[in-house]
Amino acid sequence: MRITAIRCDRMRLPLDPPFRAAWDPEPRRHFDATLVRVETDGGVTGYGSGDTMNGFEPFAGRFVGRDPLQIARHVAAIETINFHAGRYWPLEAALWDIIGKVSGLPVSALFGGASRSMQAYASFGELRSPPERAEAAVAAREAGFRAVKIRIDRQDVASGLAAVRATREAVGAAMDIMVDLNQWWRMPGDTSPALDVAAVRRVAAELAELGVLWLEEPLPARDLAGMRVLREQHGIRVAGGEMARTTDELLDALAGGALDVVQPDVVLAVGMLRARMVAELALIGHCWFTPHTWTNGLGLLANLHVAAGVGGGPYLEFPYDPPGWTEQRRDFFLTRPLLIDREGCLAVPDRPGLGAEIDEAAVARWAQR
Repeated sequence: MRITAIRCDRMRLPLDPPFRAAWDPEPRRHFDATLVRVETDGGVTGYGSGDTMNGFEPFAGRFVGRDPLQIARHVAAIETINFHAGRYWPLEAALWDIIGKVSGLPVSALFGGASRSMQAYASFGELRSPPERAEAAVAAREAGFRAVKIRIDRQDVASGLAAVRATREAVGAAMDIMVDLNQWWRMPGDTSPALDVAAVRRVAAELAELGVLWLEEPLPARDLAGMRVLREQHGIRVAGGEMARTTDELLDALAGGALDVVQPDVVLAVGMLRARMVAELALIGHCWFTPHTWTNGLGLLANLHVAAGVGGGPYLEFPYDPPGWTEQRRDFFLTRPLLIDREGCLAVPDRPGLGAEIDEAAVARWAQR
């Protein structure tokens, strides 16, 4: 079997009202997604999504004509291209989709088959007042979630801490709360200063008192020593690595004692094969592996398969912050959005491959022209 073509369908979904992502200074008035199709002469097509794949087309010839099952070679090739260009890991996801379809197995089975579902946490994306955030957490609990993640704006820490306190008071001790400072990386053009270690230590101390499960991206990626201090002095778990550019970044963070929770997004950071290696090393070292998943439903599926395959957890990130961010917006080009069950779990599809069903009408409707 040979790859005959790699096609990228680029889509843009208008967002009205806009989604005001906590990590982005600009309100998001549209949601861009790219569907990667890898076609073969065997009649099997693989699908992947996550990064926009901008600028990929000149590199397609590095893969067309080759056996799609030679995944180690393809991953190494993507790494060389990523060094010079973008993050092209959705291509790897599409290749794993083919491998699963050819083998007749869900991709999670190829990655170890540790579990058939994962407990999901509601990952809130917007900044809201303390009463609004507490209300949203109660609604998430009623929807089945057993954990939520709250973003704190580094430029208004007091309001963020107040939102966490209000949420803890509203949901009690039975619901886990995570907090994200979003300081590991920056959006393009964001040059505002980061909170330093002294400031984050005060935040960590208060969050530890509130029983927060983990503090995510508390410091810029290069400050491994500062993250180790937070872990050692405040007894709070530190999470990060969602946008790591290389595998070495994650391995250095683990070796440096900077992380308790390792979070590479397999369609944005280091890909599925490398994330599996990092996950297994993390788990052997008594750390958690629970990837970032904030792209779209197909990207979420890729992360679900890896995490469920290796035995990650205790939770999987599930982007959810209605009315600004819903499953329908997130998964707009799938035939059905991914939903949790009554117990707050997200099931691994039992179909071969990633298990995605593409809504071709939606792909055509929202195509960028």
